[in-house]
Amino acid sequence: MSKPTHTISLILSLPLTPMSHSHSSSSSAAATTHLPSSDRHHSPPSDDTAIIGEFIDRETHHMPSPDYLQRLRDRSIDVSARENSINWILMVGRKGGVHGHYRFRPLTALLSVNYMDRFLSCSSLPRPSAWAFHLLSVACLSLAAKMEEPRVPLLLDLQLFEPGFIFEPITVQRMELHVLSTLKWRLRSVTPFDYLHYFISKLTNHPPSSSESDPKPESMTRLLSRASRLLLTTTRVIELMRFPPSTVAAAAAVACSAGRGRDINQSLSCFHDRVDKEMVRSCHQLMEEYVADTCPKPGHSKRRRAEVAPPSSPVGVLDAATYGSCDTRSENPGSRSQAEEPEPSEKRGRSSVPDVQRQ
Repeated sequence: MSKPTHTISLILSLPLTPMSHSHSSSSSAAATTHLPSSDRHHSPPSDDTAIIGEFIDRETHHMPSPDYLQRLRDRSIDVSARENSINWILMVGRKGGVHGHYRFRPLTALLSVNYMDRFLSCSSLPRPSAWAFHLLSVACLSLAAKMEEPRVPLLLDLQLFEPGFIFEPITVQRMELHVLSTLKWRLRSVTPFDYLHYFISKLTNHPPSSSESDPKPESMTRLLSRASRLLLTTTRVIELMRFPPSTVAAAAAVACSAGRGRDINQSLSCFHDRVDKEMVRSCHQLMEEYVADTCPKPGHSKRRRAEVAPPSSPVGVLDAATYGSCDTRSENPGSRSQAEEPEPSEKRGRSSVPDVQRQ
């Protein structure tokens, strides 16, 4: 199969002027967007198997092309740049943006990565690709925020949090249009969050033994939070892309509810008939292995604020990961997480791209 030939050159073809303070302020203000809260709650009723069946029917239409995983494996796509982009997306969502009041939903981050992977599966970026990947990640996060967030940040504000590059708002908007065109305007993607509430409700409504008391009211919320964090933590794992969203959601639900006295076979028996149980088992194992490999071992870092006992089981490792104690650095030894980058300097030099400023 021939490699994709589309590039983002068309997006950047028009002449753009360097960004000045007054120009950026007016452009940024013009891009201000306030949208109502999304009416898509991603929480189907626990007994509504028909809706889950419809999601399963549609989910393959919102996944990257079949050869995308192999292209990542053979490094025809810059895997390091992809990981750095995901780290930036997750950091902006987690820490709330430059002004600290944009608290993005986990779904927004997952949608951003979905848009990015689907775009990369049928388009190519110029090399060196660091600036192009960052432009793509800004555009995808902006689109996802417009889909899911009640308040959408200004395009410049969105970029000022741990920036590597700063793009003119008009350049980001052109990239957004290119992404929309490439994805055929199909932004209502089916993601693992469409299934998560359903799967966890199945597990909490079917205790493993009659001796177990009913779950406390907060148990559902706690399990959803843990599973959401696990989904975001493992977004970087390229091998997870061989599984459809329903499988990934089921694996996350099993991982985060395994401490309820139930083995994996009992958990799998609770799920929708169309969920491939063996695929869930494989996905669950992959999640465990990734999180176990990226969790710091006690005593390996002298900078730890307190000594923490090692997790006693794979479930404990996953639990530690979902509460943020695991290392989320890139798998490439030479790259650093955005969380480890120094504070941005006020001085930014010009890059070779006419409308982009680099830190």
